Amino acid sequence: MSIERFPVGMEMDIAYPEFRATVTLLSTTQLKFEIKEGPFARTEVVDIHVVPLGNSLFAVSWQEEHGATVATVHDYDCGLSHSCATLPDGRFLRSTGRFTITRPADVLFDDRPQRNKALVLEAMTALFQRHDASVVERLYAEDYIQHNPAIPQGRNALQVLVAEMSQEVHYEPGRMVAEGDFVAIHGRIRGWADVPQVVVDLFRIEGGKLAEHWDVLQNEVPVKASVGGIAMFDPGEDVRHGADPATAGGDLHRCIELTASV
Repeated sequence: MSIERFPVGMEMDIAYPEFRATVTLLSTTQLKFEIKEGPFARTEVVDIHVVPLGNSLFAVSWQEEHGATVATVHDYDCGLSHSCATLPDGRFLRSTGRFTITRPADVLFDDRPQRNKALVLEAMTALFQRHDASVVERLYAEDYIQHNPAIPQGRNALQVLVAEMSQEVHYEPGRMVAEGDFVAIHGRIRGWADVPQVVVDLFRIEGGKLAEHWDVLQNEVPVKASVGGIAMFDPGEDVRHGADPATAGGDLHRCIELTASV
């Protein structure tokens, strides 16, 4: 991630425990903050230094006119601002505040869909191709919610299911669609039932882990038996319809970035 993805133009209200601030990102070198009430109340435009940390994280630091120095990490995935300030009298103030965006950036960048697609693809192939139950703890949230009525709730139940799964089970990923914190993946699974099944899995991602899952399965009908004469599933569909091969179902060799849990 480069500094060009810093959300210039964005205005946000940040609710820290000690005070509330309105922050406007004027450029990659300046921001304006306004604190309306309390002992820190003032408005100032400051020169900033911005360092992109990846996964929609930016470190922003500055020195204020009266001598305070501030370093913050803005997490635009989770809507959090982590701030550390040394005040003119030497006191050190450490705060985390949740922010609400009141005006969007001039140019919108959102890396979550691509990162989330990579996360879902890794999970589906690790569990249902390689049968690797050890990845569940790393990829799934501790309070994982399961909507499939045939599978018990929770991450531990999923680990047991994968560990005891028949070696005949094999998953083929296809087209993926992602928006915000949700990813849908179209695939085919063999060995789960008596006949191959075509499935759409929908995941909700939270804190860089899979937090909730829904699925719909349908027995695969061969093309020759299909009224429309078109296959229900094609494992190369994602690449042929314009997806990035690095995160499409046909390529399992890629670098996976996971958002750190906050």
